Amino acid sequence: MIPGGVSPFAFLLLGAQSATDKMMDALFDDTFAGIHQLDWFDYTMLVPYFAVLIVLSLYGLHRYEMIRAYYKNKHKLPKEAPSRFDELPRVTVQLPLYNERFVVDRLVDEICKIDYPKDKLQIQILDDSTDETHAYAERLVAEYRAAGYPIEYRHRTNRHGFKAGALQEGMEDATGEFIAIFDADFVPPVDFLQKTIHFFKESKVGMVQTRWGYLNRHDSVLTEVQAMLLDGHFVLEHGARFGENLFFNFNGTAGIWRRQAIEEAGGWEHDTITEDSDLSYRAQLKGWQFVYVPSVECPSELPADTYGFQVQQSRWAKGLTQVARKLLMRILKSDQPWRVKAEAFFHLTPNISYPLMIIVSALMLPVMIVRFYMGPVEMLIFDFPLIVASFWSVSAFYLVAQRELHPKTWKRSIIFLPALMAAGVALTLINAKAVIEALLGKESAFIRTPKFGLGGKAVGKTQQLKYRARSGWLPYLEIAMGVFFSAMVLYAIETYNFLAVPFLMLFVGGYYWAGFSTLYEEYQSKQAWLRAQKQALAEQQS
Repeated sequence: MIPGGVSPFAFLLLGAQSATDKMMDALFDDTFAGIHQLDWFDYTMLVPYFAVLIVLSLYGLHRYEMIRAYYKNKHKLPKEAPSRFDELPRVTVQLPLYNERFVVDRLVDEICKIDYPKDKLQIQILDDSTDETHAYAERLVAEYRAAGYPIEYRHRTNRHGFKAGALQEGMEDATGEFIAIFDADFVPPVDFLQKTIHFFKESKVGMVQTRWGYLNRHDSVLTEVQAMLLDGHFVLEHGARFGENLFFNFNGTAGIWRRQAIEEAGGWEHDTITEDSDLSYRAQLKGWQFVYVPSVECPSELPADTYGFQVQQSRWAKGLTQVARKLLMRILKSDQPWRVKAEAFFHLTPNISYPLMIIVSALMLPVMIVRFYMGPVEMLIFDFPLIVASFWSVSAFYLVAQRELHPKTWKRSIIFLPALMAAGVALTLINAKAVIEALLGKESAFIRTPKFGLGGKAVGKTQQLKYRARSGWLPYLEIAMGVFFSAMVLYAIETYNFLAVPFLMLFVGGYYWAGFSTLYEEYQSKQAWLRAQKQALAEQQS
């Protein structure tokens, strides 16, 4: 998911409707409105439509609150620990893997460079791989171990509990009082432990989270947009929640835990697919404090293909909704302050916006027709507050994050705002499905996001095809939705609602971008695979 966020798609729909009303006000005055009296059918369209938009606007207002809280508290964000250990404690570094052949070399090499006494360090490779990664990683670890590095290899054959299961089983042999965790595509800085471990000198600190960076941020429009979305989470949301002493989550990687905090919270559980957020809330309910250190940046790799991005976001959306279903009532019934409870609600529930947007999409065309006959007053009463609360908030949220993170170059991010909005559209169908499954209690396997080393440039399309999940029906449904919104564009033109056209075109572009780019990427990979097969056959015959 966009962590902690609500779909930009929601804000775009409000913008389209407001633009439509402005043109209608120019064409029809109140005397025309008197010709048409709203009947029961009109209200069955308008009431749920505006009810959904009001709900979505509440999440837009929450974005403004995050901006306010960040500016109020950004001076509290630590750059270094207030005190230091006299003697460094033992640390275990856990590296969960699953079919990560193309990044495992880089991962092991960078982890072994970390500046920390070897006699105080344990590195665990927790490998659930079912492909050649298993044998390759085992040999790689043996080489580093022979060279004197404190690295160990564990391989499971059942994937029980997926990543959470691997981490929990790894703790059985962990010797560290503190446990650092990195996903396979991360490249932690050499001084990561030196800059984070000393925060645990304070006995109540249970987890330290650092900020993600991106190795392939500038590879494509898709990766630029992903980086902006994640920057909003790491800069504003984490900064605001930490500064206000509210609950915030470990992001599954680039962080370090006190082992006691994990154990007191009940350990890693795998009844959700965002085990990181689940453990985070359970630990904080036990009284453990979390620290966010944005000055420490851990570079990582963003998904390089459209469907990989969608799968990652849908996993986060489903997992966070599962955590809400599991823990929200426990949080609300706890003795935490009301502000902590309110923020936990907004943090855990924003992905409900995706199924709500399916409802809005279905209602939008009939609502546009109904409102064709209405006067200008309702625009001032309903539309303007909604547009301020939602559409403007998403632009402000991500631009403020870029300005804080990149003060000299943030203005270039303005040109990516339309693509960011379109990316929100691209996530609507897959995330709506994920949220509904979570609410219904439907379990699903942990689907990894394939990484290929610097955005896939190090790996050919033939090899990429092997690791990509198949998109199935999704791109065709997205193309159908693009056709649906194209029809709305035609309707807007025919009724002279020209101001609505740019907004509606973002929907068209977003759905077509998602559908056609996924099909094109899969076609390219398949063709590369076929060419490789023909070449291999020709070599055998010769």
